[in-house]
This record gives sequence, structure tokens and C-alpha cells, in this order.
Amino acid sequence: MQPIVTIEYCPKCHWLLRAAYMAQEFLTTFEGDIKGVTLVPSEISGRYTIHVQEAKVFDRKEYGGFPEIKELKQLVRDVVAPGKSLGHSDTKPHHL
Repeated sequence: MQPIVTIEYCPKCHWLLRAAYMAQEFLTTFEGDIKGVTLVPSEISGRYTIHVQEAKVFDRKEYGGFPEIKELKQLVRDVVAPGKSLGHSDTKPHHL
């Protein structure tokens, strides 16, 4: 059974567009690996979490903000398709 990714976001913080963007990225990247993405408006102010089924893979408060989308894709990938290559999203950032 393919897992469902759930993004719970704070509507008071106006994070719906961010959640919709991330949902689109997950659906595109994990086509065939996930059943879908559910967006859930949170009743708790400031909440932004991502779950794969019951497993929490990201919490904005614990992380201290929002990472780049490639980091979130890696977190989701590690649960839904551990062997999957993410191409350029798997590379480490370049430091000068």
C-alpha cells in the first residue's frame, strides 16, 4: 500500500501556498511511490508538520524554521522510497 503524505499548516500564518507548493513537489518527485498528499489546516498557531502515514518527518518548530525543498524531499524519500535517487536534490550544497 502506498503511503499518504500529510502536511499540516497554520492558516493564520498564511502557509497554504507553501503547503500547496510542497505538495506539488512531493507528488511530482514521488509519482508512483505515494498515494497522495493531504493538506490539513491546523488549529494550532504556528504549526507546520509533515507526516508520512503516522511517522512525523518534519516539524517547523523542532527544526527552527523551514529548510530548502530538497531537504524535505530527502526526509520524505527516506521513508517512502529509501533507495530512490533524487538526482541533483541528493547533492550537498557547495560552500565557498
